Amino acid sequence: MTYQELLVENVDQKKRITSLEEQLAGVYKLINGFKSESFVTQAVIDQLSLFGEDTPETAEETPQEIITYTRDKKKHQGRNALPEHLPVREVIIEPEEDTTGLKKIGEEISETLEYTPASLVKRRTIRPKYAKAQGEGVLIADLPSRPIDKAIVESCLLAHILVSKYIDHLPFYRQIRMFKRDFGWEPAQSTMSDWMNSCCKLLEPLYNTLKQKILDSNYIQADESPIKVLDSDKKGSTHQGYQWVYHDPVQKLVFFNYRKGRGQNGPKELLADYHGYLQCDGYTVYDKIGADPNITLAGCLVHARRKFHDALDSDKKRAQIALELFRKMYLEERAIKEETPNNFSKRKALRNQKIKPLLEQIKMWIEDEQFNVLPQSPIGKAMTYYINQYPKLEAIFEDGRIELDNNLIENAIRPMAIGRKNYLFCGSHHAAQNAAMLYSFFGSCKMQNINPREWLANTLERIPDHSILKLQELLPGYQESLNM
Repeated sequence: MTYQELLVENVDQKKRITSLEEQLAGVYKLINGFKSESFVTQAVIDQLSLFGEDTPETAEETPQEIITYTRDKKKHQGRNALPEHLPVREVIIEPEEDTTGLKKIGEEISETLEYTPASLVKRRTIRPKYAKAQGEGVLIADLPSRPIDKAIVESCLLAHILVSKYIDHLPFYRQIRMFKRDFGWEPAQSTMSDWMNSCCKLLEPLYNTLKQKILDSNYIQADESPIKVLDSDKKGSTHQGYQWVYHDPVQKLVFFNYRKGRGQNGPKELLADYHGYLQCDGYTVYDKIGADPNITLAGCLVHARRKFHDALDSDKKRAQIALELFRKMYLEERAIKEETPNNFSKRKALRNQKIKPLLEQIKMWIEDEQFNVLPQSPIGKAMTYYINQYPKLEAIFEDGRIELDNNLIENAIRPMAIGRKNYLFCGSHHAAQNAAMLYSFFGSCKMQNINPREWLANTLERIPDHSILKLQELLPGYQESLNM
């Protein structure tokens, strides 16, 4: 081997070592947990360093002096006021001394909070029976419709059980222990599972209505998240399934759809008749779906930004240049949204004027710098990702309704991510689809600041007798949307 060949091999080995070190650093991040993705500009860092400890060199070179000053003491704002809607139990404490003949001149009032535990109440429905005249039969009132015929649970208890599982992340076995501890009632876990299945069967038409309402929109966001499912074919093992999530930011509705895999078949089938914008990350499946001429893909600035944040440790100088431009974009977006709360055409014009030039500036900077970095380095990968996603990022500025990123849909997925840490897996593919249904309704409630327990109890109460042609009226936020 010639000397020149040895030099080339040495350079290749150094590149490989650098690449492996960067991969190892990424693994450590996964093990130890990701740090915050917040970014502080160098100017702010320099300013903050004034209050930090100086290095030995700085301490020797910089003269020291003591500065004293005075400032007005800020008045403490006190505790937050207790909510006005809470019920009040008044307790009057009279002095121990005799107050006969004394004149009351006022009173001191202090408010504290008590806690009354939840309670189970036996609802006893009594229907008097009357004998009709001349032996014509018996008169008795009809039983009102109930979510589950012949079951002992009312809609309010069903809502509590399902919200506890899918929002408060309490598996059925934990709820059973709590019922036994607090009320001496111990339902079987299989019974609770049957109740959930019955509720989901009752809610399925409403779930399909929710899906259609989102697909009728011409702007939705999409993302996917893994969920483990017990595999009946392989004893003791789990299957890696996926919840595909679709979010309508304008109507504030969320739709979860369970699929056994992460391939394109699931979303392609669901979006077969969809027309409009689909906002997503750089996963290749979305590119295949975007080949449909009726679908326009919009990108996500957060995913593009995240790549540069991951490159801070290996190429801080270049990464900071990109992150500073992203920071300016989001500052502009915040001001624009405050100025145009519901005026999407004006928002579009302001974005094209103030934000899009920053997007283009990053692209031009990358085109100048990308040949000065290793393609497989974190900064090289960040630059490549940005250039590949650039046509999608430009699409954001075609419509004022489109968000700069997919953060809203990631927020909708977060409760499921917390929940799977508690119940670990779904018992079957059918159970995973039931979970998708409930996450859809609860996610929509969260987006609209609706109490999910109250919504579900009311919906389970009404849906047995509700017209199937008017199911849209039962969706979260329907009445509020009429008032807008």
